[in-house]
Formats: sequence, structure tokens, C-alpha cells
Amino acid sequence: MTTLSAVRLISEAAELAARRHNGMARKGRGNEPYINHLAEVANLLATATEGADAELVAAGWLHDAIEDTETTREELAQKFSDRVASLVVECTDDMSLPKAERRRLQVVDAPKKSASAKLIKIADKISNIGARMHADPTADERDDLADYTSWAEQVVAGCRGGNVWLDTTFANVVRQARASQ
Repeated sequence: MTTLSAVRLISEAAELAARRHNGMARKGRGNEPYINHLAEVANLLATATEGADAELVAAGWLHDAIEDTETTREELAQKFSDRVASLVVECTDDMSLPKAERRRLQVVDAPKKSASAKLIKIADKISNIGARMHADPTADERDDLADYTSWAEQVVAGCRGGNVWLDTTFANVVRQARASQ
């Protein structure tokens, strides 16, 4: 893939992510726009791969598109690539299931994911833990952070080993989360 086509792929993924998540707010961090989460995940992936995998970064921008919007796998395959669409599908929870079951399945399924989907899952968990850390947390926020961090560690345990930088970054954010509780 040429540099120009890689930049275009990532830019188009960012644009679609922004349009589809328009108006959505993120939990934590003062209801910031949801697109900030997607940008953070994509940036973590770009940093982890030193910009060498444009499709992975594009999938990072789009990793919640099917789960949270009317976006389909077919649309992503047509607009981007089959690999981007497949990675997004791999990272998509079945929202018809109760939250506890979705969480359980993420832990069980993590080791079975492709190497690239595992990287997306780690980047997603880094971003989500960071969003739950506050300078002066309430008791409920501390409990939520502790619960989410413990669960995220279980998911990431099945994803580790594909990228030393992401593994280290995850360990650091967990350490920060534990220190802030």
C-alpha cells in the first residue's frame, strides 16, 4: 500500500467514524465526544505498529461502528477492505446479550481472536481505563474503575504477546488505575 493510499484509508475511516458516532458522548471524562475514544484507539495502534499497518489503524477508528451504529460488515468491506471489516466484526459485541454475558464472552473469546484484533482489544481497554480515571473520584467512580480494570485485565490476559509496547502501556495504565483507587 502506498503512503498516499494508506493516509486516504485512515482519513476515510476517521471521517466515517465521526459521522456515525456524531452526537454520542463517552462515559467518563466529562461526557467528551465519543470520537475522542476512537481517535485514541487508532492512535495507540498507529504508535504500536509505527504506522506500518493502515488497515489496522482504520479498524481502530471503526472498531465500535457495527456495535454502536447502523454500519454493516458489508458496507465496511466495500468501502475499506475485507480485512478492515473482519477486524471490526471480531471486535463487535452482541448487544442483544446482557452486559454480564458480553463481558464473560470477551474473556473467553480473547485468546481465539486474530493477532490484529487482539491489538485492537488492548488499545480499547487502555483507552477505556484511562477514561474512568478522575483526579477526585467519587466512591462510585472508584468502584467502577476497580471493576472495569479487573475485568479488562482478564480480557487482555488472552490478548498479550503481540506487541510489547501495547502490553507495557496496558500494564502502566492498570498501575495508574490501581494507584488512583
